Amino acid sequence: MIKNLLAGTASVTAAGSVRAFSQFNKKPSPMATLHGNINHSVCRWCFSFLSVEELCLAIREIGFDAIDLVGPKDWPTLQKYGVFSSMCNGAEINLVDGFAEKNFHAKLISNYTEMIPLVAKAGYKNLICFSGSRRGMDDETGWKNATEGLKQIMSLAEKHKVIIQMELLNSKVDHKDYMCDRTAWGVELCKRVGSENFKLLYDIYHMQIDEGDVIRTIRDNHQYLGHYHTAGVPGRHELDEKQELYYPAIMKAIHATGFNDFVAQEFIPTGATSEDKLAALRSAIYTCDV
Repeated sequence: MIKNLLAGTASVTAAGSVRAFSQFNKKPSPMATLHGNINHSVCRWCFSFLSVEELCLAIREIGFDAIDLVGPKDWPTLQKYGVFSSMCNGAEINLVDGFAEKNFHAKLISNYTEMIPLVAKAGYKNLICFSGSRRGMDDETGWKNATEGLKQIMSLAEKHKVIIQMELLNSKVDHKDYMCDRTAWGVELCKRVGSENFKLLYDIYHMQIDEGDVIRTIRDNHQYLGHYHTAGVPGRHELDEKQELYYPAIMKAIHATGFNDFVAQEFIPTGATSEDKLAALRSAIYTCDV
């Protein structure tokens, strides 16, 4: 499939001339069209068996045109194929050393001060960040520290119209000791930072594990949620009948809030071949198209 895509770059379809699928786990028709209510994306690291160029070609063939978690070195490749960097990265230190601890503020503020103008210059708007680990801190200390650090970059983010988005991650299975592991904690941080340019990246997989009640949480807190990630629970694999979340209903709830940013697939495909893994991505896109 990839060989054919690379050979047929000139025939890559434009965004919008794509397939539709709204029924959970149903095989999409190759000639169907997406509804356009959800802006679809995919996380780069989950499909690292492809080069960035190959992934760009594959998603354009499927029918969408955005990739999450791509840094500056790969932006020229995305731009070559008309693919949008829907969640930029590269300013963070890692997942455990984040804004909740003052020791990392100097490095983080330097990194984000450099990256924010680059994101804006490239025509992008979302830049990821992390709370980091608790390391024995209580909630109040974490809020105070993270607020202090984030406020030092928010005026720059506002000037360049870049949204800093802190990802909600589970601390039960995948990221032990992560501080921003509940929606309520992240929402309180948003209130304290007090800027429309600071929001939460609501990862549906992670929040199902740590708190559940996904649709109600989205409805009640949607004004603080700037981006979404998906994956099947348990296992972080395909959005199929073997997992407990019903993504069509979740996507309808997201759409009903008036959300118009991106929903990115962040599942780890289990297929034996590249073709199987790309088929899983195609199926996930149509599952989430409502």
